Amino acid sequence: MAKRGAKNLITDVPGIRVGQAEDVSVRTGATVILPDQPVVAAVCVAGGGPGTRETDLLAGGTLVDAVDAIVLAGGSAFGLAAADGVAAGLKKAGRGFSLIDLPSVPKSPIVPAAILYDLANGGNKDWGDVSPYAALGRKAYDAVSGTFTLGRAGAGFGAAAGAHLGGTGSASIVTQDKITIGALAAVNCYGSVYMPGTDAFWAWPYEIDGEFGGARPPADFAMDPEDWGAAKMNPGLGQNTTIACIATDAILTPDQAKRVAQMALSGFSRAIRPVFAPFDGDAVFVLSTGKRALPDPAPASVARIGELAASTLARAVARGVYTAGKTKGGTS
Repeated sequence: MAKRGAKNLITDVPGIRVGQAEDVSVRTGATVILPDQPVVAAVCVAGGGPGTRETDLLAGGTLVDAVDAIVLAGGSAFGLAAADGVAAGLKKAGRGFSLIDLPSVPKSPIVPAAILYDLANGGNKDWGDVSPYAALGRKAYDAVSGTFTLGRAGAGFGAAAGAHLGGTGSASIVTQDKITIGALAAVNCYGSVYMPGTDAFWAWPYEIDGEFGGARPPADFAMDPEDWGAAKMNPGLGQNTTIACIATDAILTPDQAKRVAQMALSGFSRAIRPVFAPFDGDAVFVLSTGKRALPDPAPASVARIGELAASTLARAVARGVYTAGKTKGGTS
């Protein structure tokens, strides 16, 4: 039987570290997912108001076939600059893509990124000519570790999940044949993560060992198809978004990683209602560190990993909101 990883974090995937940084005054933050070496990656964007960087590189037939890091950040379009800070750290470490190694020519770090909208959360956004995001990205890069804070931290520091506090969540699963899949999500959704009139998460069927409180809907719960519960009221265009990253140590081709990303999107659907709205920018990245061969037949294994990615992502979404509301930070 599959079980959650030792830390129940995306960093249970060998070769993956995470760094986070926050600006308390601005009420925003950034998260970097850093593999130890360049890895195969893919992305799927489902929301109607996305903000992304270098996602075109992850399409088939492009020159670059691996990435150095993934960045998630608040700040809307300003937040994409967090990837600049991460790229600076990678350049200093000598990492990046180059066709020909020349001493006088720096390598180009490949750092896809996605942002969520937290500009209307009451923080001080009067930062003058230079936004804080490049500095936040570099601070997050310098803080990479095997453990990190959940809840009000990193890219989810200034987020709101429907009418509740949003946050950063993570979860992992390890299969019987030792394939590890981890998820990290910054939850700033328009929709609600709670079932209407209850303290039960929509993601409750996927919970493992009470990781987000163990609440269950009443036995007589009946869902009104038009009752969304504690969703955001009167959303503005682009003022929402849940962004996430899946990592696995299974060996995936770019096309297989793309399929896993497409399947993983259903994790949002299991955890948030409604989702993929015109004013959400929901996106999921997938990283393959390539440590474990897929069991045969490969298509069935990809389907299995995609399904586990979806359920693990649903758990990560709920953990982020649960931890934000319970402790405003923490890793349990």
